Amino acid sequence: MSGLGELERIINQRFIEREKSILSGVVATFSGDAERRYEEKYPGIRPAFSRDADRILHSFAFTRYIDKTQVFYLSDNDFITHRVIHVQLVSKIGRLIARALRLNEDLVEAIALGHDIGHTPFGHEGEANISSEITEKLQTNPFFFRHSVQSVRFLDNLEGQYQHSTGRSLNLTLQVLDGILCHDGEKLQRSLKPKSNKTWTDFDKEIENKKTQKNVSVIPMTMEGCIVRFADVIAYIGRDIEDAISVGILKRDEFPSILGSTNREIVNSLVIDLINNSLDKDEISYSEEIFDHLTTIFEFNYEHIYLNDLVKAQKVKVKDMFVSIFHKLLKDVQQQKRDSPIFVDHIDLIDNGDQKQKYFKNNAPEMIVVDYISGMTDDYFMNVFNDLHFPRKLPFNYRQIHRMTGLRKEKIMELCHD
Repeated sequence: MSGLGELERIINQRFIEREKSILSGVVATFSGDAERRYEEKYPGIRPAFSRDADRILHSFAFTRYIDKTQVFYLSDNDFITHRVIHVQLVSKIGRLIARALRLNEDLVEAIALGHDIGHTPFGHEGEANISSEITEKLQTNPFFFRHSVQSVRFLDNLEGQYQHSTGRSLNLTLQVLDGILCHDGEKLQRSLKPKSNKTWTDFDKEIENKKTQKNVSVIPMTMEGCIVRFADVIAYIGRDIEDAISVGILKRDEFPSILGSTNREIVNSLVIDLINNSLDKDEISYSEEIFDHLTTIFEFNYEHIYLNDLVKAQKVKVKDMFVSIFHKLLKDVQQQKRDSPIFVDHIDLIDNGDQKQKYFKNNAPEMIVVDYISGMTDDYFMNVFNDLHFPRKLPFNYRQIHRMTGLRKEKIMELCHD
């Protein structure tokens, strides 16, 4: 607090007092308990988790949410859900639950905004392709690509103003990064109780376990982290049904309406039940009946949406593209081909201004390629693939431009070089 003026101290103290008056003193996570890897000289006036939410929001990784699809990739339907919408839904639903349970909404928001930043293009299809390519084709030690681990890597190793031995960091709090690592929205659980008192050492060990072991269960250290894990499912379970109806692979009367006949009704049923069963408790949980209904819909979605032949129609082609682009980019890194897009649009941006090139020199070529591909949007992935594998058309020649404009060749060359 030494860098704050008197007014800033007063405002900061009011935030602290507000938290004490609103949040549950038994189970909520207070901003004063926030832990960062690196000491900050000027902590600012906002509560720690609120600052984390803003740092995520302004990150380059967050910007790339805009064109990352959820379930339905390679679709021209403008009404289907993209990740930029999904994370906002998770945040909104999670904050509502937190408000009702008197938990920290700022912490929920930060975790929600950052939880899918590490997702590859083409959703879970891309995730599986990266894992298999590194583990099987390159004969490395077991490596399992987890978008949750990659989300943490983007925020704690690849961008930000806080320099460390191998890269740079946004210096987010342990509580936020832990919630992102542990969100695992693909796993249904009826109840979840936080595993409190984690340290940075515990957190780093969980990251390594998730990268090298096939089935790893990690539990958030906060109630707020548990909320996001539930809110993730609530945000997509009914929305995926609406998207399936929108693209024409499902009709509204074909899915089990045990929780409601629309996404709005499904969300409402799940949120109300979750709040009712979690009030004044040290865990987040559904009732048995509602959880059984949720499981039924989840299994229905897998069979009729996620594994649908239409959704998976381009699976083989997408995998071939991942294999091809992975090896081409890996070769470019190993040969230090500086005009390759992986240097121009990735390595040089991360090592910008760093004469020691810490990122390039301190990371395995395979990991650099993983970082680059996982940060791609769907359209950018397609563009890079085309750029690497297909010849470019020649630009206008001087004769054509002369006929169109009447300008002499010397003037055209002068204009082109300006």
